[in-house]
Amino acid sequence: MEILELLKTVGIFIGALMILVFIHELGHFLTAKWFRMRVERFSIGFPPRIWGFQKGDTDYCIGITPLGGYVKISGMIDESMDTEHLDAEPEPWEFRAKPVWQRMIVIVGGVVFNMILAFAIYFGLTYSNGKQVIPIEDMTGIYVPESSILAEIGFQTNDKVVGVNGERVSYFNDLVSASELTAEELTYQVMRNGQEVDVSVSSNYLDSVQTRGFLDLAYILPSIPQTIQAGSPADQAGLESGDRIVSVNGNEVNYWVQLVEMIQESDSTLNFQIARADSLFDLTITPDPETNTIGIGPPTTNLSVIGAKRIEYGLGESIVAGYNETIEQTVGIVQGFARMLSGDISLRQNLGGPIAIASITRQATDSAGWIGFWNITALLSITLAIINILPIPALDGGHLVFLIYEGITRQEPSEKIRMAAQQIGFFIMIGLFIFVMFNDAFKYFGF
Repeated sequence: MEILELLKTVGIFIGALMILVFIHELGHFLTAKWFRMRVERFSIGFPPRIWGFQKGDTDYCIGITPLGGYVKISGMIDESMDTEHLDAEPEPWEFRAKPVWQRMIVIVGGVVFNMILAFAIYFGLTYSNGKQVIPIEDMTGIYVPESSILAEIGFQTNDKVVGVNGERVSYFNDLVSASELTAEELTYQVMRNGQEVDVSVSSNYLDSVQTRGFLDLAYILPSIPQTIQAGSPADQAGLESGDRIVSVNGNEVNYWVQLVEMIQESDSTLNFQIARADSLFDLTITPDPETNTIGIGPPTTNLSVIGAKRIEYGLGESIVAGYNETIEQTVGIVQGFARMLSGDISLRQNLGGPIAIASITRQATDSAGWIGFWNITALLSITLAIINILPIPALDGGHLVFLIYEGITRQEPSEKIRMAAQQIGFFIMIGLFIFVMFNDAFKYFGF
């Protein structure tokens, strides 16, 4: 079973990665063709080549290493380090023979296509599924466990969070937006005992969020079991799905996490007060001695119990929503990278490699099916675009820097400089890949 689960995780990850790589390289390919450049190879995956076919001047193929891809354009110094063409005069179909502005468009084509993919996904999901939101006005408050990061920050049980960074919000979803969570200063406005109070979040809280969550949906779920396991103590006692558990041993309970804590902290029979329809009654339930549970599940797929509703969008509204979500996630990722590079938050805790990405993609798919898969794919597409546009040799951003220099000075950098930059960039990327792989191993396997 573990092998099957591992294969499923790897399969989902490779599927998402191949989509991202294909779209990225398609951006380079189509823009190169647009300007009549000769494309020698369109490869998904790195060599050695395991399958492909030749059509026209281009070899369309799949490489054995599914961690990237490349488009080889005639007359361009790229990852292949091929310089033989530089000894001859430029041919009209070569990259180097084209105007700087055309070469710049080809270089950024992959990044632009990744952003377009993210927008298309967000637009498609919004148009086909709408958006599920939880109105702030319908929320009673949040539960704050003593060991949670919420407690460390300064939140208290029954706080009703109504705003972020001085701005009132309509939906709970807006409290945990990517751009807000990665901002340098983060302050929440909460209603506490009838008064509005500011709760400031420290600059390094993102390091803790990775392991303990932050304003998680679980903290606002009510004490209403959605599932009752057949034959469990709860089932035998007569508890039904949709019952509201009002108290445990005379202690008031309002939240799901609070209910779970009360059950797990007890080692004896518990007296539950239950609200069903218009009646109140008591049930006595003895937790399973081995698991200290009673066989109930949270209302995670029936969020109407906390006022959740689905907003439907028309075509125009979906376009706007898709654009806004793309910008929102882009800002969040850029701010997160900036804070890691500045040392404001831990690089080791917040930077993930293939293992982390595979794990997150699998979790998203398991919890939300194809919607989760496409949401993560869109997020990764934006991340890939941002990384590729960084001014690092061997990346698209590195090529772009040389083209900008050429456009300003009207002089092309020397072959020696460009080759040296490619080699430096290659070693930087290899070093970064090794770092994130070991970092993932340390975090996920406890090495």
